[in-house]
Amino acid sequence: MTTVQTPSSTDSTAPAPAEKPGRPWLTSLGGQNLSLIGALVLVLALFGTLNENYLSWTNIQVIGEAVTITGLLAIVQTVVIICGGLDISVGSQAGLASVVSAMAFTSSGANPYLGIAAAVGIGVLVGIVNGVVIVYGRVNPTIATLAGLAAYKGVAQLVSGGRAQGYVLNDPFFVFLGRGKIAGIPVMIWILALVAVAVHVMLKYTDVGRNLYAIGGNDTAARLAGININKYLVAVYALIGVVAAVAGVLLTARTGSGQPVSGSEGLELKAITAAALGGCALKGGKGGVGGTLLAVALLGALENGLTVEGINTFWQNVAQGALLVAAVVIQQRRSGERAVGLPH
Repeated sequence: MTTVQTPSSTDSTAPAPAEKPGRPWLTSLGGQNLSLIGALVLVLALFGTLNENYLSWTNIQVIGEAVTITGLLAIVQTVVIICGGLDISVGSQAGLASVVSAMAFTSSGANPYLGIAAAVGIGVLVGIVNGVVIVYGRVNPTIATLAGLAAYKGVAQLVSGGRAQGYVLNDPFFVFLGRGKIAGIPVMIWILALVAVAVHVMLKYTDVGRNLYAIGGNDTAARLAGININKYLVAVYALIGVVAAVAGVLLTARTGSGQPVSGSEGLELKAITAAALGGCALKGGKGGVGGTLLAVALLGALENGLTVEGINTFWQNVAQGALLVAAVVIQQRRSGERAVGLPH
């Protein structure tokens, strides 16, 4: 029988754009990432023209260190959005972990490892609490983590008396985390890179990642396929707690003390904005670490540029809000959904 078409015979009757030089690489980047790269280049060029020191290696490192904490939270925000959830409490979790790490460090006789272990422990705990409330309490993730936003911030303020706690700048390990360098690159950026690579590999090359995309894309089909959705969701929120704790430890190392609110306020908005700008569909099933990191870099470059030019910091909040709205509008347009209240 010769009626079955082979891939080669089928391809011969159609154009083969993939054979054009460079086209596969551009296609693999995706339109969303190319747009972010273009916007990032534009921002760098604009502020680099306005200030000759903006593109210096020193300032590039400053930008990298400044976006590390936001980047960590945005990466795990990407994971939870992919599986159809959301976590508005990540900033408060980081603040609580920051306070716990500093207080445990002080009470343990200046042992940095016990301080970090205590922070990670509290991160796992609050992450599991979020997951259990959402899964077994059947509470909407937005409402559950909005409650967590207030609760964890309140706990951090209660245990710290609303003041910065401890002093870690006399400890070599905390100084190394917050201000050290490896091969000329700040340690904080290396930590962000390691977490980003680990999460990217998990999402793209493991069954766990494929199952997370399946849960976000169609949870009913995922359940019928035998995926234990409850287990996955609790594990994802626990992962958020761990990474938020790492972000809290870095916040402590960078500022020199545990910060119950200062330094962590507003991080949830930045993380969600970065994930949405990076291509995460807020309904789940779509997104990736690469796009999120590009969005984090764009937000960091914009924020630093506004600061360098002496522009009122309030405009940074305006810009973040505008970018988040723009990202959601673009997603809705691409999805082809009907506008609320309007005919098809």
